[in-house]
Amino acid sequence: MRVTEGRVEFDAPDARDGASEGRGDGVFYNPTQELNRDVTVAVLRAYADREPRAETYLDAMTATGVRALRAAAGGWDATAADTDADAVSLARENAAHNDMDVTVVDRDANALMHESTTVFDVVDIDPFGTPVPFADAAFANARDLVCVTATDTAPLCGAHFESGVRSYAAVPRNTDYHPEMGLRILLSAMVRTAARYDTAARPICSHVSRHYARTYLELDGRATRADDCIDELGYVHHCEDCLARESGVGLIADPPADCPACGSDRLVTAGPLWLGSIRDREFVAAVRRELTGDMGEATRADRMLRTLEAELDEPTHYDQHRLCKEWTRSAPAMDDFLDDLRAAGFEASRAHYGGTTFKTDAGVTEIRDATAD
Repeated sequence: MRVTEGRVEFDAPDARDGASEGRGDGVFYNPTQELNRDVTVAVLRAYADREPRAETYLDAMTATGVRALRAAAGGWDATAADTDADAVSLARENAAHNDMDVTVVDRDANALMHESTTVFDVVDIDPFGTPVPFADAAFANARDLVCVTATDTAPLCGAHFESGVRSYAAVPRNTDYHPEMGLRILLSAMVRTAARYDTAARPICSHVSRHYARTYLELDGRATRADDCIDELGYVHHCEDCLARESGVGLIADPPADCPACGSDRLVTAGPLWLGSIRDREFVAAVRRELTGDMGEATRADRMLRTLEAELDEPTHYDQHRLCKEWTRSAPAMDDFLDDLRAAGFEASRAHYGGTTFKTDAGVTEIRDATAD
């Protein structure tokens, strides 16, 4: 199957053979990840302006080679790695078809990243499942930016609790803000991994779309900056009855005995989570400006990035429909709902996770009172 994305044309498995959905024995290709790849290209363009000396890019699990090809089309010195012989062969054919000088190697990503003679400015980890097995090698050897995709959303969000604890050395909880839970569990794990190498990993752009979380972490080799990142880790305490939640920084959880809002003892604690910002506003604005008409998901990416740019830094979000159902009232138009919160003196913004999700510094009781008819 011949596919065109952005400025490259490449051969990929036909969606009917199962490989494109992560099944079967063919080379993996997922057409639904085009949004992910379009945003990646825009991030790379924006980052080239942010850090002009960054030149080299590693697509650590290349499969068809599409990520490396699209990076090379943007002027990056791209390397594509895979351990599947068919993938390596296909990636080389696709590079030749596009007349692009992409280095394609039959290597394990961890072994390649740990080579003392090899340092990449940007490392892109996009595995099927958890990125954790590749995080140490990436943060130990990347120079400027580590891009991470996690598709194991059930463990990240607490739906598969034990798996989430094992993989991410944290306690995830399956709450109504599960996309944010998953992203912040992922960020916490990545920040803690980088800190082991005296490296700060700070997210400059992150999003959750469909069934994956994606983040771009800028690196700083100063141990004091790594300490600053650790200081932005903490816990969220969530009431399963009234949906109230509160957060606090620190690596030791200190949950309240009862819910401060309703007095319930049905509190759950999640963490350590990343409680800081999931993006740099100015950088997200720069990424949005780099979207171009040849990207198949440019319109959707622009809409998502606009929302992300304006999103509050609160570490959880609310679902308007879930709250209104809890209060046995109908949900008004979202813009009117947020305007009521702002009129009552609170900050409020949409969240990029969905059309009915929002963030605010108001508590549940304050939200209910401010938006009452």
